[in-house]
Amino acid sequence: MIKTLLQLAKAGKATQRELFPKLPEYSRGLPMVNDTACADGCNACVEACPTDAICIGATVSGPDAVAIDRGRCISCGGCVDICPTHTIAPDRRTDIAVLHREDLIVAAPSAIIEPQTFFPEACGERPGRENPALEKHPFRRSLQVRVVSTGDSASDLEVAASENPIFDAGRFGIRTVASPRFADALVVTGPVAHAMRDPVSRCHQAMAEPRLVIAVGTAAISGGPYSGGYAEAAGVDAVLPVDAYVPGSPPHPWSILHGLLLAMGHASASRPPKSPR
Repeated sequence: MIKTLLQLAKAGKATQRELFPKLPEYSRGLPMVNDTACADGCNACVEACPTDAICIGATVSGPDAVAIDRGRCISCGGCVDICPTHTIAPDRRTDIAVLHREDLIVAAPSAIIEPQTFFPEACGERPGRENPALEKHPFRRSLQVRVVSTGDSASDLEVAASENPIFDAGRFGIRTVASPRFADALVVTGPVAHAMRDPVSRCHQAMAEPRLVIAVGTAAISGGPYSGGYAEAAGVDAVLPVDAYVPGSPPHPWSILHGLLLAMGHASASRPPKSPR
């Protein structure tokens, strides 16, 4: 026992102090769009995208512009590699979670695009919040999470990694529970196929109000590459009201923690809440 304690004392702290650091250069991250003009008539990025996440359309003012729906992006990097003008570049930030589905649509800062024209699925009607008590952010100090996986093993691994000593979700008051009856938030990973809609809904109904829903990963947001298939896979917001979206395929543990903190009511999520322990 003494040897073990001495070894732990010498090892020091493994937990990262800096919140939401940028990914290393060798990591792709998600794509972003800058102000560099596209090549005339170029449609290479649209043709390279396997999930139809990219659209080139007319802006209200100025030339054609590129828009990307990060809710459909699987982070393959094909658009970044094939873009001849580097208009699409890698975004290595990890604080990329959003509260609204429409905010996952990104374009050049100078572009004026009507997202409902190019991405109607991302801007359509979806279930609203059921309880106005959520506006008061009752979970700012702690959050009990029930994870439901519908088939995205990669995102499942990243959710599990967010609780390890490096990222330490527990320091933010976040912990996973086994039963929805003890949960404040439902974290869904994977596409919600037709056969999974009822189980996910029943899990949500078993939770006490107020309750949160967080969609983690591209598949949980839009169905990703499984959207439109025989299983009728879609995003969880086709079934339940979603309070935060964490894009990526799979998202980084820091991005998952960012989404959880946003849903808890930490608007900037720039620093962790005081520990409830």
